[in-house]
Amino acid sequence: MTSRSRQVRVPASSGNLGPGYDVLGAALEVHLDLEVSEAGEFSVQAPGMDVPLDHENLIVRSFERLHSADGLRFEVQSEIPLARGMGSSASAIVAGIFAADHLFELGNSREELFALACEIEGHPDNVAAAIYGGIVVCAPPGILDRNGRMPAPVRLNPPEGVEGILVIPADQVSTADARAAIPAEIPVEDATHNAAALGHLVAGIERSDLTLIERGLSDRLHQPRRRHLYERSMEVLTAARDLGALGATISGAGPTVLVWSYWQSGGEVAKALAEACGDWAEIRRAPFTPLGARVEI
Repeated sequence: MTSRSRQVRVPASSGNLGPGYDVLGAALEVHLDLEVSEAGEFSVQAPGMDVPLDHENLIVRSFERLHSADGLRFEVQSEIPLARGMGSSASAIVAGIFAADHLFELGNSREELFALACEIEGHPDNVAAAIYGGIVVCAPPGILDRNGRMPAPVRLNPPEGVEGILVIPADQVSTADARAAIPAEIPVEDATHNAAALGHLVAGIERSDLTLIERGLSDRLHQPRRRHLYERSMEVLTAARDLGALGATISGAGPTVLVWSYWQSGGEVAKALAEACGDWAEIRRAPFTPLGARVEI
């Protein structure tokens, strides 16, 4: 009797994208790969990854929101560093629930899996990008559709002529610490600034308008208030335009920096970043990808 298995590939993601705190996300050409197969006994194999190898593993916990993991072997390989602001938890959650849904043919829609992933993760931007690919614009918190469900995100294709370059420090930043740095109330002028920048950024992405994108890569809500968590990352962000980029944003909770570059300048910008950062951060060219999570039999 042939055992069943499923392979799932999930992209990394960058949340916030500057002004879009908790509502904007982008899928990146960096991946987590998961194979789940019937093996007669439970096991988790994740070579080189500092993650639990039992039922506390986030992939397994997410999988078990839909079906028991008993008797299954989980084999994980990931290019996504942990606790660096590149959606490692979102990719694990999405991999787990997609594997369970497809292996046991549960028939959940992509929208239902998105709602479950948001429930597990606690915010939508990273899981939305991981599931749908491209650039995603999530609905405001608490907004439901006419059926009382969380609306699916609006998906935009990545802008033409723009690529992402990642500056990935060795340091980690916990999401809890990053969220604790944001006050419950912010000044009206900061909220107005972000609303204007968000409009420019989304319009620029949709039109592949580099001028609008450059204007939209500005934030006064979360990045300045978290500066103490990633001082060197903020220095890179400030210097990005002088190094030839359109601009830069802190990726999710940080400390990774997503540098937005015109594609023809990507090599030069990456070289300038490497010279500026020295050995405290890895520089990785990571194009935006239109593809979200996908499953193979």
